[in-house]
Amino acid sequence: MKTFNRQSSGFFLLEALIAILIFSLGLLGLVAMQGAAISAQSDAQYRAEAAKFANEILSVMWVNVDRKSIDIDKDGLATKASLATFTHQPAGADCVFSGAAAASPLVSEWSTRLLGTSGLPGAAAAGQQISVNNTAAGLNKVVVTICWQTPQDKAPRKHIAISYIN
Repeated sequence: MKTFNRQSSGFFLLEALIAILIFSLGLLGLVAMQGAAISAQSDAQYRAEAAKFANEILSVMWVNVDRKSIDIDKDGLATKASLATFTHQPAGADCVFSGAAAASPLVSEWSTRLLGTSGLPGAAAAGQQISVNNTAAGLNKVVVTICWQTPQDKAPRKHIAISYIN
């Protein structure tokens, strides 16, 4: 039979308490990491959704812009005029855009779909912009900006897609 001296009594209990503390800290770290992973996955999903909508309207613009024969329209004026109908809320900044809505019904339909079924939290009508720079220096540059804001974000998030349509 083993005998314990007074100096070593309680040592096993102390080791067990320290082991439980280390295990608990590890579990808390895993829970915190899981929360961060879920947040990052949600953010990636929102960005993918915004990119899909931006690419969709750019594709619609590419297909529907008026491209008359080069012999008839040497300066590309028909293309520039057609492209200008896609301009949507050209004024404003920092996800608070204003100005005239696009003349093209294709943009109105796109905007309605974006607000209705996009899955972007906090997406608002004032949070979308399509600007067209069809000057000679602008080279028909189209910038599509889509903004959204999740409840936990202090500032709105945005996705910007840039394309040149000729």
